[in-house]
Order: sequence, then C-alpha cells, then structure tokens
Amino acid sequence: MGKRISRDEILNRLRGQIAAERSILVVGAGNGLVARCAEDAGADLIVVYNSGHYRLNGLASLVGNLPVGDANAMVVEMGRKGIIQATRDVPVIGGVYGVDPTRNIEDVLESLEAVNYSGVINFPTVGRVDGRYRQELEASGLGYGKEIEMVRVAHERGLFTMAYVFNADEAARMAEAGLDVLVGHVGLTGGGDVGSSMALDLDGAVTLLESIYAGARRVRSDMIFLSHGGPIIDAGDAEYVNERTGAVGFVAASSVERIPVEVAVKNACRSFKSIGIGSRTN
Repeated sequence: MGKRISRDEILNRLRGQIAAERSILVVGAGNGLVARCAEDAGADLIVVYNSGHYRLNGLASLVGNLPVGDANAMVVEMGRKGIIQATRDVPVIGGVYGVDPTRNIEDVLESLEAVNYSGVINFPTVGRVDGRYRQELEASGLGYGKEIEMVRVAHERGLFTMAYVFNADEAARMAEAGLDVLVGHVGLTGGGDVGSSMALDLDGAVTLLESIYAGARRVRSDMIFLSHGGPIIDAGDAEYVNERTGAVGFVAASSVERIPVEVAVKNACRSFKSIGIGSRTN
C-alpha cells in the first residue's frame, strides 16, 4: 500500500527534477489501474479528484463541479479502496472541496491523512464559476477564499499543497497562504469525445498563464508553476507552454486517463472486430 510522504521530501523530489531539467508530471487517477500505470511510467505525483470517478464512467470532467455527489467523501473512499493501495512510492494528493460548509476543514484533512494522502489540491473549485452565480457565492461566504483558507490550514498541518489558480489576484493570495505548487488553470480540457469545444488557443493560454504566474511572483520567488487544461492536451502542447511561460510541468487528468483510453479502447475493439472467422462455422 502507498505511504504518506512528507512535504519536504516531495519538494526535494520536485526541485531535483527541475534542477535536472526534467518536466514535472502530475497525473489525475480515477482508479488504481491508472495510478499504477502512471507511477510505473514515471509520474512525479498522483492526484485524486472526484471528477476522475466521473471521467472513467464516460462523463465530462466538469461533472465533478456539479452538486451530484459528496466530493470530499468520494476522494477519501477512492484513495482507501484502491488508488493509494495501488501505489508504492509516488506521493498521492487528494482533491479537497474547501468550500464545503457542512464539514470542519481540519476533520476533512485528518480523514485524508488517515488513508495516507500526502497533500491536497483545491478541487472541486469555485474558480471554475463566474458571473452572477460566482458573485453570490462570494457574497455568501462560499467563495474562493474558503479554498485559500483550506490551503493555509493544510500548510500549517505540514501537508504538501497544490492549488488550481485562475487569475493573478488568486495567485497572490494563494502564495501568501503558503502554497507549494501553483497550477495555472486555463479551462476545461479540450480533445476527445467529451472535451471542451470552447478552449483558448495555445497562445491565449500562454498569455493567461504568464499573468497568473506574475501574480504569485509579486509575493514569493520560490513557487513551482505547472499548467493544466484548455488547449494543453498532449505532451507537445505542454512543452510549448513550458518553453514560453514559467511552467516547469503539467497536470494531466483527461490528457492521460480519458483521451488516451478512448483511443486505445476503440482501436482494440476495431482490431478484434476486423478479424476473420475462417470457413468452418460448425
């Protein structure tokens, strides 16, 4: 079974990769098979989101942001029942819905620690929400500030922390909270059967990411920057972004556990469907 790995050890590993000029890879895993394969292939971190459950059941990742399940309880159970058990030495990070008003955040973090999660990331996140609904969430005390507070509390507990960030102001506030790894989020991932058709182009993503990273740099100089989402779909896209921004790696969720699976399963089925049956039928 996978083990909890300390914040200092995780940061040492990541900084070692950066010093060796190797791009950091974080893989979203919705089951133990994806987690095991990702670790075997060299993933630096495994992240468990409630959206991974929906992705592997054929639904869009965005379902993870809808009120259709208990996000925090799902992540605990996904880790306990298979994902963490399938790993050996890779840190596993749990998605925490920090806005949940029905739970004490210390209790949520304690439940993740109990099943050997090594850190947290803010998912689901209200950062994916805009317009009047977002304004009403913020006015009701259910806004992004709750996610920042979750990161602050996790940092104080000694957990490794990651966060999805959507603009420069959020980046600065997360940096002040002690965040370890900032993930610039540029929208729902495109590509495949259920990917977004509204994604920015890559240059638009680069511009947005540069703005987000600049917000964090105003506060701290030691932040690790990763990218995620939108038009950043495959390794070539992620490299394009790395070369043009301060990103040193990529968070792959749909890009690893949905799109490649769609392709591989379809190809395998077509291959088997195309075989002959010979002349003997009885």
